[in-house]
Amino acid sequence: MNTDSHPALLGSLNSTAPHSEVINFSPGPTSLPKAVEERIAGVFNQPGLTSLALSHRAPEFLEILDHAVMKAREVMEIPDDYDVLFTHGGGHGQFAALPLNLCHDQSDVATYVVNGTWSTRGVDEAKRYCQVHSIDGRDPKTGDFTHFPELTEENIDPNSKYVYLCSNETVNGIELHRLPKLPESLKHIPLVVDASSDFSTKPIDWHGSGVGVLFACASKNIGHPGLTMTVIRKDLLGEGKASPLCPGVFNYTTNSEAGNLWNTPATFNIEVVGFVMDWIEAQGGVYEIELRSIAKAVAIYDVIDSSNGFYGTPIENKALRSRMNVPFNIKGGDEEATNAFLIASWEKGMIGLRTLTPFGVGDYLRASLYNGVTVEEAQKLADFMRKFAAKHGA
Repeated sequence: MNTDSHPALLGSLNSTAPHSEVINFSPGPTSLPKAVEERIAGVFNQPGLTSLALSHRAPEFLEILDHAVMKAREVMEIPDDYDVLFTHGGGHGQFAALPLNLCHDQSDVATYVVNGTWSTRGVDEAKRYCQVHSIDGRDPKTGDFTHFPELTEENIDPNSKYVYLCSNETVNGIELHRLPKLPESLKHIPLVVDASSDFSTKPIDWHGSGVGVLFACASKNIGHPGLTMTVIRKDLLGEGKASPLCPGVFNYTTNSEAGNLWNTPATFNIEVVGFVMDWIEAQGGVYEIELRSIAKAVAIYDVIDSSNGFYGTPIENKALRSRMNVPFNIKGGDEEATNAFLIASWEKGMIGLRTLTPFGVGDYLRASLYNGVTVEEAQKLADFMRKFAAKHGA
């Protein structure tokens, strides 16, 4: 086979390795923990209707919905003064929903911290509905996103309806392991968090960090694509607070008052979120999941840092390195070495390290270490990386 047409270089996830040996390092959608996948499979072996066929008005589904909300509250320690919504349209839907719900007029200001690909997209969408004040997190010399700017009185517009940030930039490999706190004089401004790729992997200080809204697409850590969990502080809800342009399907107040049933929700996906929350609880809770996330990331970063430059990663500040998405290159991006790495790892069942995206293939491969990847599987990739470096390092 011509290596240029090898499936691994075309983004294929169908490795020739035995199914039991396949590890999905894709940045998402991705695999769920094996126990959750087995529970999902068991649903379809039971008699009666599944959540794929249940009416969202049926008492059987209402029980599923209540369970998912209750378990999410327990596992993520969501306070009672927040509502849990299951929303449509993925993260991009929330890029629009946020300004439409929190900015009544297009002249209203929102402050956006731009520290990577997804916060940049958030800004581009918000500009349609409000006035955006940006805090630029790019390196002034290179233009790359390599740090997270400090939030100060000087760089936040005091009239902001909210301050927006992405807590884990999947493409750029920057993660806030704890949410920042706004300066005391700006505590009245709600913090809005895109936590799509790190939600459920660490605790959240909801009140201490002044979280107003936090949203998380399901398809990284808590479920399947087609569903987003949006947690909103109840004082931000109410008649007349949203823009008159806000569609009902995106309106937080409308959907809160309807108990997540204003229109048909993604019934099966909501049940899966409940399954994942059950699994997290059974593992020891979100604090145990965080310990595993740390262990997985350390396994990969240790190989990179000890490789004498064979592997590189763009984020030098270890306090900001993402535990969820580890970007790395080989021999500074050498194409021949990179292709050899992709083919060899794919043939061993380690898939998803490069995906074809609207942004191209990028300068770095990425190992995404979501809840579906175990500590042992991360260590398997680390071992492979060591052996590959030893063989090709000359």
